[in-house]
Amino acid sequence: MREIVIRAGKVAIRARLLETPTAERIWAALPIHAEAKMWGREVYFNAPVSSDPEPGARDVINAGEIAFWPDGDAIAIGFGPTPMSRRGEIRMASPCNIWAMALDDVGRLKSVHAGEGISIVDANGHDA
Repeated sequence: MREIVIRAGKVAIRARLLETPTAERIWAALPIHAEAKMWGREVYFNAPVSSDPEPGARDVINAGEIAFWPDGDAIAIGFGPTPMSRRGEIRMASPCNIWAMALDDVGRLKSVHAGEGISIVDANGHDA
């Protein structure tokens, strides 16, 4: 089972990769270093990969699902309502590919601020 660690500011969240084409592309690109951006209760950041929407891509996700936003070549982690949300849902700007599941509480990302460094690395310290 492949696991990653997402670090942003003082927060570290472990996640397990799913078996998807997007997960394969992201795994191959590790480590990823970027600058955090915020959109409501979503942190997102540019990724050095591209991926078309996969079957099952959706714009409403569940807390803990780690998404890839094909329209922006960005990794997106929703932890609460965004400007497009209705009734408290976590709604992304457009359909996203779900490529990993958080093993820790993504709600901790509320302490992250735009402009902070964010990274994704192999949780086991291996070169991907």
